[in-house]
Amino acid sequence: MHLHILGICGTFMGGLAKIARELGHRVTGCDAQVYPPMSEQLRALGIELHEGYDAGQLERYPADLLVVGNAMTRGKPVVEAMLDRGLAYVSGPQWLAENVLRGKWVLAVAGTHGKSTTASMLAWVLEDAGLAPGFLVGGIPVNFGVSARAGTTPFFVIEADEYDTAFFDKRSKFVWYRPRTAVLGNLEYDHADIFPDLAAIETQFHHLVRIVPAAGRIVAGEGAALDRVLARGAWTPVERFGADSPWRVGAVQPDGAFDVMLDGAKQGTVRWELMGAHNRMNALAALAAARHAGVPVAAAIEALARFRGVKRRMELRGTARGVRVYDDFAHHPTAFETTIAGLRAHAPSARIVAVFEPRSNTMKLGTMQDRLAASLSGADLVHCYARDLGWDPARALAPLGSRAALHRDLDAMVEALAAELRAGDRVLVMSNGAFGGVHERLLARLEARGACAAAD
Repeated sequence: MHLHILGICGTFMGGLAKIARELGHRVTGCDAQVYPPMSEQLRALGIELHEGYDAGQLERYPADLLVVGNAMTRGKPVVEAMLDRGLAYVSGPQWLAENVLRGKWVLAVAGTHGKSTTASMLAWVLEDAGLAPGFLVGGIPVNFGVSARAGTTPFFVIEADEYDTAFFDKRSKFVWYRPRTAVLGNLEYDHADIFPDLAAIETQFHHLVRIVPAAGRIVAGEGAALDRVLARGAWTPVERFGADSPWRVGAVQPDGAFDVMLDGAKQGTVRWELMGAHNRMNALAALAAARHAGVPVAAAIEALARFRGVKRRMELRGTARGVRVYDDFAHHPTAFETTIAGLRAHAPSARIVAVFEPRSNTMKLGTMQDRLAASLSGADLVHCYARDLGWDPARALAPLGSRAALHRDLDAMVEALAAELRAGDRVLVMSNGAFGGVHERLLARLEARGACAAAD
């Protein structure tokens, strides 16, 4: 078939496009921001890209089926033309469910935080065990170098997002995936643009719980919200992980290695380079889910020692003048706090400089502004780049006093950072967007200042 994907450059839709090409379909697509690296990845697959949402593309690409991303809204010319002409269309999750996931052993990873990392760990553990799973992850696992593949075995790992499916289907995406193994990592309020409160998200999570078969498995973390979800009814065996659960972390070594405990018995020691207590929780979830798919715990622990992480999850982007610059996808106060804590544990004597932009819809709406200062308090210095917000970030950051700086100009922020950073500092850049390439710009400016100093 010829599929034309509306909103193709998003992580999910781009991964779907890659899978569709692997399955032999002709794929074209459009987006409003066709830029690298996704544009290059898609074109390398032979996928033609159209810039914009004009109706004329429907004549240029007369597809058999339009696959509609959830960034598409009523009022966009291509959407209105699609509806006016009665063209065949489907959401991305529905197409995936009907053409890829049907008949598969789906392992779906849901939760407010850590979905991409946990799904990547799980896919790698299955791969290392010889199960060769298909997968679709909202990031790029370094072990695979791609965010998605169709796979040829019964197993498929998917990051199960609670965001809505499409403008014509307001259920969460994950209800389409019908998992046999479902991971519910954690749950708190997010996506304030579509969910009025935490209870609404809990309802969506229970919709997911309702469709896991009795022969399946639910792997759930700890917390009152998840307790409430499961209390509504669960028809599937549940395994819990966390500090007070059967799956828990035992002794933690200074180098980050940790013991895995199950029902009070040590199963082995994970030896890796990942940082933070949150990644240890992600590992427990992946180990429990992999065991349900038939991977022995000892083999899965060995596989995690070879797990190389996910791009944009505490990724070291470079070092200049002794300053290390990390990139992380964190965009929620809880993620800010845990990411900073992970870096602090890894480098306890270093000065941590947090650089962030309130870019997610939840942050733009100001829903989390009262939690912002506390979530960043673990950093020594904080730089915020904020423009066109409906709330005052200066007020929100005021409890941090002189440790926090607010910027409206990206170049000015880079210059201010370059002037104050010193050898040994760790810069932690947190955003769910490209952030104007601030990582490379800062590294280049540090190198330039170093060259100038040497010349003087």
